[in-house]
This record gives sequence, C-alpha cells and structure tokens, in this order.
Amino acid sequence: MPTSRPLARKLLATVLFGALSLPAFAAEPAWVTKSNENARVLLNVLAKYSPEGASNLGVDGYDEQITDMSRDQFEANNRDLRAAIAELQKRMRVETDSKVKQDLQILIDKAQDSIKTNTLQRKYFMPFDDLTGMIFGVVRSTLDPRIPKARQQTLLVRLDKYAGLAKGYRPVTELAHERLQERLKANKNLLGPYKGEVEQALNDGPTLIKGMRELLAKSELKGWESRFDVLEKQLTAYNARLKTEMLPRARSDHKLPPEVYADNLKNFGVDIGPQEMIAKALTSFAEIRNQMQITANLIAKERGFKDADYHAVMLELKKQQIPLEQVMPLYAERLAAIEAAVREQHIVTLPSRKAAIRLASMAENAAQPAPHMSPPRLIGNTGEYGEFVLTTGMPPDASGKRLVFDDFTHQSGTWSITAHEARPGHELQFAKMIETGVSTARAVFAFNSVNVEGWALYAEAEMQPYEPLDGQLFALQARAMRAARAFLDPMVNLGEIAPEGVKSFLMHDVGLSEGMATQEMQRYTFRAPGQATSYFYGYQRLMETRQAAEVALRGKFDRQKFNDFVLAQGLVPPALLRKAVMEEFVPAQGK
Repeated sequence: MPTSRPLARKLLATVLFGALSLPAFAAEPAWVTKSNENARVLLNVLAKYSPEGASNLGVDGYDEQITDMSRDQFEANNRDLRAAIAELQKRMRVETDSKVKQDLQILIDKAQDSIKTNTLQRKYFMPFDDLTGMIFGVVRSTLDPRIPKARQQTLLVRLDKYAGLAKGYRPVTELAHERLQERLKANKNLLGPYKGEVEQALNDGPTLIKGMRELLAKSELKGWESRFDVLEKQLTAYNARLKTEMLPRARSDHKLPPEVYADNLKNFGVDIGPQEMIAKALTSFAEIRNQMQITANLIAKERGFKDADYHAVMLELKKQQIPLEQVMPLYAERLAAIEAAVREQHIVTLPSRKAAIRLASMAENAAQPAPHMSPPRLIGNTGEYGEFVLTTGMPPDASGKRLVFDDFTHQSGTWSITAHEARPGHELQFAKMIETGVSTARAVFAFNSVNVEGWALYAEAEMQPYEPLDGQLFALQARAMRAARAFLDPMVNLGEIAPEGVKSFLMHDVGLSEGMATQEMQRYTFRAPGQATSYFYGYQRLMETRQAAEVALRGKFDRQKFNDFVLAQGLVPPALLRKAVMEEFVPAQGK
C-alpha cells in the first residue's frame, strides 16, 4: 500500500499483529521467555511509531496513544530500526541456545526488511492516508466485545487526540495534509496512489463513518457523541479534499515499480520470481479445472442435470441460496459435520470448545470485503478466541449499486470456506498459539502470509475427501481460485492483463460472483498487491514438506501428529517449518 509513513502502513501491520501475537495461556519454556525478552527490542520500535498496532497487540501502556503525524518520522523510524538490529546482533554473538539464536535471526531479518520497505515507499510514493479507514479500524478493534471494558474506555482519549480536542494535539486530518505537502515540496515526481484506491476510499467513507457511529452507539462509552461529531466533520472535509486534491494526482496505471512489487512478494513470504509463480500456477489451474469437470460430471449424473459442464453445474448449485435467517444455523451445522470428520479421521487435534461464526456488518464489508478470521487480542487475553466473519457483499458504489456475493450463501459453498476460516483452518491456528505457546518472534515477527494462508488452504484439502460431491466441487473451485490468484496477481502487476480482464476471468473461468471478482481485482491492484499469491504458494510448500516427511517415514507417518506438530511451530516461514519437520518431527517419529 503506497505510503511513506507508519500510519497507513502500520494499520496493515495491525491486522497481522492482532492475529499473530504473544500466547497468553501456555506455560513458557525457558528459551521462549528469553526469546520474548529479545523480541521486546523490536516490539518497542513498533509501539513507538505505531501505538495503535501495539495496543491492538494487547501491549500495556499504549491504549491512549496515537501515531505521531506532527512531523516526518522516516529517518527516526529507520534510525531506531538500525539501533534495534545492532542490539540484536550483539545478543546473537553471545547466545548459545539454538532456538533463541534462530529467533534472533528472525527479528534481525524483520527489522532489515522493514527498513528496505520503508525506503522503497519513500523513494517512489507520495503519502496517501485513508484516515477514515484507519480510524474505523481503531474503533472496531477497540470496541470489539472480546476486549475488556476498561480498555474500551480509552477510545475516548484517542478520539479527542484524532480530532485535536486534546491539549497539545491538532486534528490528524490537518497533519496528514501537511505531511503530504511537505513530501510534494521535497520531490514533485513522487507517484500518487492508484486512482481506483482513492475512489474506493472515497466511496467507502460514508459507510465507514456510519459504521463507527453505530459501534459507538452500541458501546457503553459516555460522552462520545460530541467528540465524534467533530471528528466526523473533519473526516468528511478531509475526504472532500482528497477528491479535489489527491484524486487528480492519482495514477491511472495500477502497476507498481518492479522492485516494490518484488518487495511485496518477499514480505508476504514468496521466495520465487513472478514468472516462475505464473508458470507453476497456470499448470496447477489446468489440472484443478480437469478435476472440477470430473466432479461436475458425477454431480450432473447424480442429480439429473442436463448440462454437465462445470460452469453450468456450479450455476445450478448456486441457485440453492440460503435465506438470511438460516445462514448462521447452516454454518453451525457445517462446522459440526467438519469437526466430526476431523475427529473420526484423526486429522488434527481439536479443542473441546466451540468456534465462533458471525455475519459482517455493512461497514466491515467495506473495510474487508472477503470472508475472514477476526483474530483475538492475544497479549493480555483472558479467554477470547477468533471469529469467522462472513461478508455478504461490496458496499454500494457511487451510483448506489451494490454487488452482493452468492459465493458463500448456497448449500454447496459452505463446506470449504468453513474449513478454511474456522476449523481446521485459521481459527485452529490462532487457538493453538494460545493453548500451546510459541515465542513472540515466531508468532509475530516470523509471520508471513505464505505460511498462514498455506495452512488454511491445506486444511481445505484435508477435508475435501469427507465432503459430499457438491461440497467437493466448490472445494476444487476454491483451490482453482487460489491458483488463479497466483498467476493473475503477478500478471496484472506486470502489465500482462488488465484489471477488467482479471475480473472477467474470475467470473467466467473460476465462477465467482461479480462482487467477489471485484474485490479480488481490487486486492491485486491496490488493497494488497502480491498477497494473493501466498495461498497457492504456501499450500505448495506445506505439501512439499508433508510429502518429504511421508517419504522419510513411510508406514510410520501419522497425519494427526504431523498436523499437530505443524501448528505447534507457530506462523513461521516455510524453510523454517521444513527444517523443524525434517530435523525434529521425522527423527522423533522414526524411532
């Protein structure tokens, strides 16, 4: 996301850090305690420049602080990161524990990557801050029912600071404008944000403002009305200024500079080049499509459909849309069936407690259009767990048209998304971190999207054989979509396909609704360029590791023990996971 300051960039980090933070319940081994002391060095830098991110982590002492936009923070941020690297390298030279040393390298690598990313963003892009989206994220995360009431009260202090009502603070909308003018004066050749990104932010603004007001109204906070009235006027005026001043500066070409896109891929955990990714994904898509057709033939025969083409079969199955009031009961039923299969087939160890699933609000649809896991705050966690949030469509566009999703509200489409977002996918990942305990370095700073999304897609594949034929067809469709992402994302960023071509392909060849295809296209072009490749690549790397373990162990391979071991490692990169499996799991199981 093109920006040269911590505010918008660290908001993305907030989502990740909120998901992947320090376990709260498991007893810490001595090496984890020592590693976590080292992680504090880097955590302090994060907290200094993104207190909202630190607060979302659950770190004490930052709930009332906001990102300082009163001055340019680029040099100071990088200086502090370099100091952290020097300190961590100093500790590395005297450390003897292999696991602690491994975690120290994770922290050093993360800090070095952050400097590189900061520098590239500074080199190429003018600052663009979607303040409405940023503040909505803060309001939503602070007023999350899972957050203790005492911490929710601190939101009033932040609202005062954002609005410039607190002593010593000026409105964040004014400060953002000043930093933009400052950078434009320093370098008039900086690239603007992608036009579609600005237009989407402006379109979503009223929905997000309304969503904040609704969240505040439902809360137990007192005296928020006058504060928010002031902030709402400021945000409305700021968005109007974006329309008149930023939109004309926005670039019509969505493509990122090659080194920026390459850096994005690296940060998401992809360690191969775009062209190699495209080749792998194109081949995989063709193979999955063949499997879809085989399954569609069986369904057509079973149900008496006249047209057995997989497109036609999916369209016919999608007609079985679920009435809104029946969506949540049906998902609860699907989850129960999946859990029963997991236990019966000894796939992975499940908790005894229930997983949570809920429908998204309209504002949540705008902030994050795709179905997702809303993770708990894990530092200071008192028993909260993640929620599978089911989105229902895109917010209305400027013309009032609203693109709804039919992808997850039909009978056949409920199986795979439940396995991905709930169990045995993301919900179980986050729960295992709470219940088994991993170091902050492995849970937070070693995070990459390849590993976390690779597991969720792997979880879908684990469950596919135990689903009915129609569920299997849409499980294959979901896997085909991930393969399509892995060639469409790099292709659109390399200029080999236009954004509208991406949308058309996803609708006609993958079978997505217009709403789902639209948010996918936005993901590749401005929401998170490069991230969409992580599902396919993470799945491939995890399957490679599993097959290597199966070849090594043969008859001694135990699927449940392997899957439990993978989850116990935390959200680590594929190379580190492969090393742990081959050097720890395989020898232990081979005895």
